[in-house]
Parts: sequence; structure tokens; C-alpha cells
Amino acid sequence: MMLLRRSLIAAAVAALTASALPALAQEAESADNAAEQSLEGNVLPDIALGQEDAPVTIIEYASFTCSHCAAFHDQNLPKLKAEYIDTGKVRFIQRDVYFDAVGLWAGILARCGGDEKYYAVSDLVFSDQKNWLDAKSGDEIAANLRKIGAKAGMTTEQMDACWNDKQKVADLVATFQTNASADGIEGTPTFIIAGEKVQNQPWDDLKKIIDAKLVEAENKG
Repeated sequence: MMLLRRSLIAAAVAALTASALPALAQEAESADNAAEQSLEGNVLPDIALGQEDAPVTIIEYASFTCSHCAAFHDQNLPKLKAEYIDTGKVRFIQRDVYFDAVGLWAGILARCGGDEKYYAVSDLVFSDQKNWLDAKSGDEIAANLRKIGAKAGMTTEQMDACWNDKQKVADLVATFQTNASADGIEGTPTFIIAGEKVQNQPWDDLKKIIDAKLVEAENKG
């Protein structure tokens, strides 16, 4: 079940300011106060890989704390990129899902370097998921995420500014909830392939669906 927008923002801000990322706020705020002060979020545009006029568009709803999402990004996304995205057949869009505050922290980090670095940072977060989530406290998770940000060339000040940007937090949560609600997303990873909702499955099965959608697109053309 998806959290309400205000509740998720409040939980994230409260968790961040409590101890894990003390540089994010000048004063500690309670969850209630954070919710009251939350700004109205704006829906952000998708960040896409591949040609804009590709015959098939694939949208993946993914959570940075989802092990199956990490497996897809480590094992199957390289195949999808080599066979379909880089060849102009598929336009790929990742849409982040925030089922927990920690996933939101990672999502903010992924966006922190700008759109042009989003997929590169996302890959780092997913590929190192077992390590950065293998922490005993919020402080350790925060420190692990900082290491990933540093690998991507971000400074401590840059990461702090991103995590402390309440408008961006509101925008990310609004984007997640608007898109996920419209597509009826209940779990991750979930794919929308040429308009059809498809659950996660082995690569060979996903490939058959993609190929069938490409044939449909060719016949329509």
C-alpha cells in the first residue's frame, strides 16, 4: 500500500533530520511539523534513455531498496540496453517508487547530479545495494550513500543541499504518487511495455513480450 504524500515526506524529513543526516536541517522538526510545512509537489518530467521516436517505450517502476529491482538492473538492463535501447528499438524510462524513507533518500541522491547523471548514479545505487543497505543505523546508511555520491563526483555540500531541498522532496514524492497511481502500481519492479502492464519475469519472457510489441508497432506503421 502506498503511503500518503504528506506522510512519506514527513517520515523522510523526520528520519533525515533526527540523526542520519544532521546537516540537512538547522533545527530538528517533528513529523507533524514537517508535514505542515511540506510544499505542494510538482510532477517532474521523465528522464529517458534511447531515441525519442523509438517504436516501443518501456517504463520501469523501481524502488532503490527492492532486491528484485537491483537484480534487473544488474542482469537484464544491460541486455535491454545493448539489444533494444542502443539500437533504436526501445525508449526506456525508469520511474522511482518510494515505499520507505530510505528509498527516498536514495532517490534524491540519484537526481542530485542532474538529469544527465541520473542513470549513472542509479546504476551505482543498485549495483551497491547490498552493501549500502547492510547497515545497523540510519547514520551508516547515510554514510554509505555519501560514498556512492562521492563516486559519482558529488561533493558533501552538494549532497547536503539536495537532501535539504524540501521542494525537490515534495516534487519527487508527487511525481511518484501521480504516476504510480495512474498506472496502478502495487509492487516493484513493474513494467509498462508499449502501454501494457507487465510483472517482473525472466529475461527470455520479457524479450518475447518486447519482440511482440515491436512487431505490432511495425504492422501499425
